[in-house]
Amino acid sequence: MEFRSSERGIELFADDGFDLKNTFDCGQCFRWDEQPDGSYTGVVRGKRLRVYSVDNGIVLENCSEEDFDGIWLDYFDLNTDYNAIKKEISELCPALKDAAESISGIRILRQEPWEALCSFIISQNNNIPRIKGIVSRLCEGFGEKKDGCYSFPSAETLSRLSVEELAPLRAGFRARYILDAAKKVADGEVALDAMYELPLEECRKELMKIVGVGAKVAECTLLYGLHRLEAFPVDVWMKKALADSFSGVTAEGLGRYAGIAQQYIFHYTRNISE
Repeated sequence: MEFRSSERGIELFADDGFDLKNTFDCGQCFRWDEQPDGSYTGVVRGKRLRVYSVDNGIVLENCSEEDFDGIWLDYFDLNTDYNAIKKEISELCPALKDAAESISGIRILRQEPWEALCSFIISQNNNIPRIKGIVSRLCEGFGEKKDGCYSFPSAETLSRLSVEELAPLRAGFRARYILDAAKKVADGEVALDAMYELPLEECRKELMKIVGVGAKVAECTLLYGLHRLEAFPVDVWMKKALADSFSGVTAEGLGRYAGIAQQYIFHYTRNISE
């Protein structure tokens, strides 16, 4: 990955690709929105950013070098060689090679663990537009406003609220789950920061102490919030994909990059079914 500062902001040149649509619209995040001109705007750690594609790369508009080094370099996982990962996954079996080659430029974002946990609690039995709406109302209602945007509210902030106070979110049964998660994270009963290093099975058990957090939400939190790339979220769609086109493929067999392989499998199966 190469990058340089210019009058437009920070320009990225990735030989292993960075496709905005594949990255932002794959279901891993809910605070990035596509604009009519094809650019995307999002809020991360209280900072708003507009990004767009150019012929030879990606522009992070009006991004300072300080913000790039302090936020975006890590958030977009720009120091990871996705070509090497794709090669390793492709060598596991021919079907995975086809899946890996079917999609380009997808990157696993390094999101804040609490935001990811809360967002995937909201995602249960929900669709993307509605999830984004609830998340947006959550931030506007309880986040800190700065520079024209709202930060994601902390677990400590939400832990002091009641179900009635969350009613404007229109989150339904998920409001109770959000509050239980907030209280357990805020008081340290569920220690998210420790999960960067703990064995994955131990992390799953800790997350599932939270009311309403099952296997899929736990796995999504680990992959998208803690960058545990060996995590492997499975839903009804993925079960069907594995049964129909990837017989014998398991998370354990996929190894340290199972979560990235999951994205390749998901997109490959979705594309061939359309």
